[in-house]
Amino acid sequence: MTERFDCYYCRDNLQGKKYVKKDEKHVCTKCFDKLCANTCAECRRPIGVDAKELHHKNRYWHEDCFRCAKCYKPLASESFSARDDGKIMCGKCGSREDGNRCQGCYKVVMPGSKNVEYKNKVWHEECFTCYDCKKPIGTESFLTKGDDIYCAPCHDKKFAKKCFHCKQAITSGGLSYQDQPWHSECFVCRTCRKPLAGARFTSHEEHVYCVDCYKTSVAKKCNACKNPITGFGHGTNVVNYEGHSWHEYCFNCKKCSLSLANKRFVINEEDIYCPDCAKKV
Repeated sequence: MTERFDCYYCRDNLQGKKYVKKDEKHVCTKCFDKLCANTCAECRRPIGVDAKELHHKNRYWHEDCFRCAKCYKPLASESFSARDDGKIMCGKCGSREDGNRCQGCYKVVMPGSKNVEYKNKVWHEECFTCYDCKKPIGTESFLTKGDDIYCAPCHDKKFAKKCFHCKQAITSGGLSYQDQPWHSECFVCRTCRKPLAGARFTSHEEHVYCVDCYKTSVAKKCNACKNPITGFGHGTNVVNYEGHSWHEYCFNCKKCSLSLANKRFVINEEDIYCPDCAKKV
């Protein structure tokens, strides 16, 4: 006859069943969870037979409960520090709490060592590097984006607006034309290169011109007075017909000088006439 193999507490037969050996006693899983399991320091629940248990200095945790008290990062396979108040923290949060650890390497910044302080945080001088190129910033100027720090060239390359003309970063000043950013020094007349910031100008086929160059180089000539049609001032309104253009105020009958804008007219060679005068020509 086979000798009985029972749970120390409930006397249930353990033959062929899962059990735990606790202090030289054989215990069924149910009794272990109820009577013997350690209590998790975080959630205060028993750490059962099927749970993975972690311990540190006579304290116990479920694996999922062993996390940073500040950022909640899991620490089962990470370095950590136990503080005097019992809190467990990851290295990054622990250094921030202490306030005397480098924000780059999280090691202690020793008194008298070369360091950089910014917004109540401290770095070893060699750890104060650009987020993008990783080069030490030293005494050079820098800019921030969120919590990240950039040297000026990397910040300009990554975030600054690009000039519509030269495609280079606009680091200061500049202007906007047709919702596009420009360097002031790039916004010049296409013909004479005169700066146009603050001056009168016009555009033609994606290029900008000063008024004088537009008149002489680009603008159509009025078929009547032969002067440029600029669209400025008195010459704003234009009449176009079969490839010819006129100032509205020049679009008059050759014979009686009647204005023919928005009226019927007759064209004879390059001259225009009202219907009545055309009969007499």
